[in-house]
Amino acid sequence: MNRLLGEERMIASDVPGTTRDSIAVDLTRDGRDYRLIDTAGLRRRAKVEEAVEKFSAFKTLQAIETCQVAVVMLDAGEGVTEQDATVLGLVLNAGRALVVAVNKWDGQDKYTRDQAMSMLERKLSFCEWAERITISAKHGTGMRELFKAIHRAHASATHQFSTAETTKALSIAIESFPPPVVRGHAAKMKFAHPGGANPPTFIVHGNRLKSLSESYRRYLENFFRKRFKLVGTPIKFVFKEGENPYEGKKNVLTERQVKAKRRLMKHVKGK
Repeated sequence: MNRLLGEERMIASDVPGTTRDSIAVDLTRDGRDYRLIDTAGLRRRAKVEEAVEKFSAFKTLQAIETCQVAVVMLDAGEGVTEQDATVLGLVLNAGRALVVAVNKWDGQDKYTRDQAMSMLERKLSFCEWAERITISAKHGTGMRELFKAIHRAHASATHQFSTAETTKALSIAIESFPPPVVRGHAAKMKFAHPGGANPPTFIVHGNRLKSLSESYRRYLENFFRKRFKLVGTPIKFVFKEGENPYEGKKNVLTERQVKAKRRLMKHVKGK
C-alpha cells in the first residue's frame, strides 16, 4: 500500500498482527480511480480471543464480501500458509475476483523461486484460474503487471453476457462432449441465460439436470471460461429443471377408455 501510494501511510512491520483494522485509501493511477482496502490477517477461531481482534476479523470478512477484486498477498519465502488458505477460501466462498500476489520475489534465489512456484501450482489447484503475479513491495517491481491482472479479473467478473451467446456456448459444449447417460437417460439442457455478474452466473434450463456429474459441471465451467476468455474470476452455474405439466395430476379415463380397457383385459384373460 505504501509503495502504491508513494508515502508511508500504513504502519509496516515484519511482526504478524500489526494491522488490526481495515484501512481504506483512495488512489488514482493512470487515469483510473481505485479504493484500496488493507485488511487485517485472519487466524483460526480458536486463537481469536481479544475483542479488538474479533472486530478486525469481522472488518476483513466485510471487505472481502464487498470488494470487486481481492488481491491475496503471499510471502515467496513461506509459500501458502494456513492463514493464506483460510483467506483464499473466504474469497472463493464470496465469489470474488482474485489475483494472487507473491511478494518478496526479488530477495529469493532461483531454487527458492522454483520451490515457491511448484508449491503454488500444487496448493492453489482449486483456483488455477487466478493469475499469480510476482512482486516486490519493497522495491516496487511487478506493480504494473499486478494492476493489469486486476483489470483483467475485474473485466471478466463484470462482463455482461447475452442470452443468445450463452445458449450458443452451451450448444457447442454439448455437441463437443454430450452429457453421459445415467440409468438409461441423459440430461437434456435446452438453453442458458446470464444470471448475474461478479461472479459471472449462468442459469441452465432443461430436464434430468440432477444427473449431471461434478466432472461434467467442471467441464462446462472450463468450456465457458475458455470460450469467453474469463480469467481471475470464479464461475457459477445454476441448473433449473423444467416443470412437468402433468405432475400432480391424475389421469382420469373417459367412459369409452374404461370400456376399451375392460375389453382388452377380458381378451387377455381369455387367452
